[in-house]
Amino acid sequence: MANSKYEYVKSFEVEDEIMLPNLIVVLIGGHDFRRFSEVHEFEKPNDEKALKLMNSCATLVLQEFPDIVFSFGFSDEYSFVFKQTTKFYQRRASKVVSIIVSFFTSAYTTKWKDFFPEKELKYPPSFHSRAIVCASLEVLQEYLAWRQQHCHITNQYSTCLCKLVKSGKTEKEALDILKGTQKQERNELLYRQFGINYTTLPQIFRQGSCVLKNEVEDIVKYSENGTPVKRMRRDVTTVHSKNIAGRKFWNEHPSLLKELGGFTKDVGKINSDYVRFSEVHDFEKPNDEQALNLMNSCAVAVLQEFPDVVFSYGVSDEYSFVLKKDSQFCQRKASNIVSIMVSFFTSTYVMNWKAFFPQKELKYSPAFDGRAVCYPSTEILRHYLAWRQVDCHINNQYNTCFWMLVKSGKSKSEAQRVEEDGQDLDVHLIFVFLNSFVLQGTQAQEKKGMLAQFGIDDYNALPVMFRQGSSVFLDDRVLYGNRASGEKPCNKVIVEHCNIIEQSFWEEHPSILDEIEDVGKVGSDLYLASLQYYHIVSTAMR
Repeated sequence: MANSKYEYVKSFEVEDEIMLPNLIVVLIGGHDFRRFSEVHEFEKPNDEKALKLMNSCATLVLQEFPDIVFSFGFSDEYSFVFKQTTKFYQRRASKVVSIIVSFFTSAYTTKWKDFFPEKELKYPPSFHSRAIVCASLEVLQEYLAWRQQHCHITNQYSTCLCKLVKSGKTEKEALDILKGTQKQERNELLYRQFGINYTTLPQIFRQGSCVLKNEVEDIVKYSENGTPVKRMRRDVTTVHSKNIAGRKFWNEHPSLLKELGGFTKDVGKINSDYVRFSEVHDFEKPNDEQALNLMNSCAVAVLQEFPDVVFSYGVSDEYSFVLKKDSQFCQRKASNIVSIMVSFFTSTYVMNWKAFFPQKELKYSPAFDGRAVCYPSTEILRHYLAWRQVDCHINNQYNTCFWMLVKSGKSKSEAQRVEEDGQDLDVHLIFVFLNSFVLQGTQAQEKKGMLAQFGIDDYNALPVMFRQGSSVFLDDRVLYGNRASGEKPCNKVIVEHCNIIEQSFWEEHPSILDEIEDVGKVGSDLYLASLQYYHIVSTAMR
């Protein structure tokens, strides 16, 4: 369109160059692949041929585009990492993304017959894609850890779901069974009901696939005296690794070090900075009573400072605060509510530090994150609080087992492997122990055996704060304030460690949610649906 009167239309194009030194990752995912897999009768929960077809396409992508040095994929998705200095299509996101997804789709369609010779491709497949911009190698490392963690969680869940359905459950029944389950519970379900040790499943299912370039030595010819003349060339290979974001895996591949750089730390799990904070300040494991009491003191201060907060529940490094239904605090603006309460909680934490740790210096400033969530009814709010208390119980059991293993002489990595692998007696008992709350009394003997290994005869003998968390609320039975001096008597803020799942707690303290209960008696679904209850979850050291 050079020198054309229509050339002005180019001014509507948007510049989308991904600037250096950002790293470019192209994420490709199957479009409506649930329908595609059903139409083509893919095996559930994993079709190995379909996964190998995806790997074959990724291999072709790396062979076709020299600037792509690494890729990771599972299920119907693949992530392609470009070398740091790439100038591929002037780093224009739209061009980069569209070309890669187009070539990948072409390869998928072309290669179909190689993997499914007996199946006709019934309609054209399609993939969606987007550019992921990583500001540093550390961000890329976190991204890869996230995708592999998602691979593991998705595969474990899908495996459980399919096994339950094949055993005679309806899909709805299977989903209800799995709702809210944790990793350990799903491992135990597979082991006890179906005799499956999750760690023995094929690596391609559990860990995903890495396609990358390695340098290999080739003999190109022989000299006159018969000596081989060797040259190095790039070869694309597919590997499986338990931790693609770990230093060991990454740094043993020279091509990755050359084109992207080396990882300086391991990222096995995506944890909050509270782990670092607790280690730096030498918190006692698995529970530091003083640290928990410090959190409780901050929650008490919040209820004293903000009258609209009627109840709070805390465990470990988090606290949830419930505001009364008709609260007009900060004009009900979520951002203001969250920021003010998190800020007040944080300043109280710092100011109260010396009262609970007089011999310990606060070595750096802590920080808490928060968010506001609205619940439309008392029942759902109660379910939220019950969920947090169940989580408290399960996490405390898990951490108690883990640290008992460490204190018995195992390293942290050994204890973690014991928990993850499930290959000896200790870990089988751990899984049973972790699920005893969900399975009620059915695992009594196994639980007793697990506790006996560490000299704990009764889990319920552990401090109740560790097992049930802390509830902070106004006690309508106790008033304080000096009437003689004109002070208005107020309810005292108390901390209790009790079962908030059962109805009996709420019956003993009707004033906590009395306004909510009154609305419930009206029986108006529309009115109930219009009510909004804010709670703020503050989790330490993000």
